[in-house]
Amino acid sequence: MKRLALLACLAPAPALTHPHIFVDVGLEVMVDAEGRMEAVRVTWAYDALYSLLITEDYGLDSDGDAVLTPGEEAQLAGFDMRWVEGFNGDLVGQLGEAALTLSGPEAPTAVMREGRIVTTHLRRVAGAPQITGEALVFKPFDPTFYTAYDVRLAVKVNGFEGCMIGKQEPDLDREMKKLQDELAQLGQDQDALEMGFPEVGEAFATRIEISCAAL
Repeated sequence: MKRLALLACLAPAPALTHPHIFVDVGLEVMVDAEGRMEAVRVTWAYDALYSLLITEDYGLDSDGDAVLTPGEEAQLAGFDMRWVEGFNGDLVGQLGEAALTLSGPEAPTAVMREGRIVTTHLRRVAGAPQITGEALVFKPFDPTFYTAYDVRLAVKVNGFEGCMIGKQEPDLDREMKKLQDELAQLGQDQDALEMGFPEVGEAFATRIEISCAAL
């Protein structure tokens, strides 16, 4: 709610994209017994309004009880996996100083839970890098902030013991003030869109940091 209140107060409103879709995120980092990262499974739980719009678009849940049959869930699986070329899946990962290269989405699933569509997809990690002794960082965000991601679901490491998981939330007040100050400095003939201000999503991203002890 605080995030929404701050965004509502942002001025000038026409200059910026504000979230239209709200997604709770979960991450399952898949590591082998030697500490090599193989993949990350991503969970997205969409807000109730967007979930309703999607089921209506697909002609599902005809009785309006917010419960889908197994067949309807199978029909829905992968609806959010039609990514355009170059789309990073609204997720960036880094190991130490090196950016992770993630595959496109695999094995999509979709279910309806308490009126919300919950989907999962798997992304493989190129090179299966050794993660022990290095800081593994993930940040889910939409650069344009059309979609707001909040890491409210479980974050875990599967297949390897001795890992610690930390979550650093953005300082919303600080980032909003910084953004407002930057907007206030624009001249009358400068367009906020051309200056790149829609690319504000990372400033409001949650940082997940995972550290795994060496064998």
